[in-house]
Amino acid sequence: MLKFASIQRVVGALVAWSSLMMLPPAAVAFLYRDGTMNLFLISAAVLLVVGALIYLPVRDASRDLRLRDGFLIVVACWLSLALVGALPFVLLEDPELSYVDAFFESMSGLTTTGATIITRINDLPRGILFYRQQLQWLGGMGIIVLAVAILPMLRIGGMQLYRAETPGPLKDTKLTPRITETAKALWLIYLGITVLCTLSYWLGGMPMFDAVGHAFSTVAIGGFSTHDQSFAYFSNPTLEVVAIIFMVVAGMNFALHFSAWRKASAQPYFQDSELRAYAVLLVLFSALATVVLMVDGVYDSLFASARYGVFHVVSALTTTGFTSTDFYLWPGFLPLLLVCLAFIGGCAGSTAGGIKVIRVVLLYRQSVREIRRLIHPHAVLPVKFGGRTAAPSVLEAVMGFFFLFIASTVLMTLALRATGLDLVTSFSAVAACITNLGPGLGEVGQSYTTLNDAAKLLLSFAMLAGRLEIYTLLVLLTPAFWRD
Repeated sequence: MLKFASIQRVVGALVAWSSLMMLPPAAVAFLYRDGTMNLFLISAAVLLVVGALIYLPVRDASRDLRLRDGFLIVVACWLSLALVGALPFVLLEDPELSYVDAFFESMSGLTTTGATIITRINDLPRGILFYRQQLQWLGGMGIIVLAVAILPMLRIGGMQLYRAETPGPLKDTKLTPRITETAKALWLIYLGITVLCTLSYWLGGMPMFDAVGHAFSTVAIGGFSTHDQSFAYFSNPTLEVVAIIFMVVAGMNFALHFSAWRKASAQPYFQDSELRAYAVLLVLFSALATVVLMVDGVYDSLFASARYGVFHVVSALTTTGFTSTDFYLWPGFLPLLLVCLAFIGGCAGSTAGGIKVIRVVLLYRQSVREIRRLIHPHAVLPVKFGGRTAAPSVLEAVMGFFFLFIASTVLMTLALRATGLDLVTSFSAVAACITNLGPGLGEVGQSYTTLNDAAKLLLSFAMLAGRLEIYTLLVLLTPAFWRD
């Protein structure tokens, strides 16, 4: 039986503590005198009060949670935080946003999607700009993992929450014996990479405010920018190289970063099969994009073709969503290819969205095995990855996930098409949201402003489903989940 009181207790505590996330943008607003400080302080007070009202009636509830409780807590927390995270956008006077628009922007930030309904980003107050970037950074590693790391006083079943939220097919591997220590290790690495990224952007010529904001977005693989033109605003190849490096790093399994740091050696990187496949995909598609742009005459030099081709391939494959030019205006199949690359995504255990490289590799090897079985029906043909045979349960989970991911994309595309959007816009919008990529094609090439409320709510669902990797969200829609 689901322990609703215990679940309410965790959600209430997290909402109350999340009031603290309003303080950094309030400080930024005060520093720049942009007039939005009170907006964040009011939001902080509301979150604190609402969280307390949810928490206090059940503060003595049981603290033992099962995996099934973990699924509900994760979904409830993400929905709650997206709902309350919309408050600063609602209270903002210019631009004036409806609650649906504010919720869409908040969900996009927390899920590190990077899709936006705001068209005049350059005109936004500094406090709001910082808040948008911060939402992505907090959502990047996962707010539940953060809660487990810094709120041990809740004494909740941390492993149950960690398994419900962590991306990837292999969720039983812990970096350290205790889940709390694992979460702390992940966040320390996450913070360290963010600091390095900030300094790199700053040294490359980016103003410090923009450097911090884009570091938040890069390491979280979010895609929000402090400017309408994204990286095109800076028109700086050095900054684009920095972005490429850190997008690639953020798209890697953070367990590898931890192992490399603990061993003070790069050996874990070279031994990882998923990372090798990830590198091969990046190189192959970067080369393809460069050649296509050169052959089609989009750019008049190999350097320019490589500059824009590599940047957008890395941005798409890692599901970051940064742009350094209007890629959706490129001729031929390349824009569609970039959107489709997001379906692959980064490595498991990274901040990237998509299906994940390890799943794609396992699906490929499973397909090859089935073809070989046609030739040798009685042969024993194990599917191996990283020198180990993949368990049948893992293969079944991967195939099930792939089916649900594609089926969800198709169904939501049809639903979006029913709202009156053309096919290209419908497919690319769903693809960009469920993979947490952000920018799409057609009508959503620059922003999602023109979509109606029904489309925005549907895409918000797609963002959450993609961030929690389908299973965590869809399991709540099954009757069996709610039975005793």
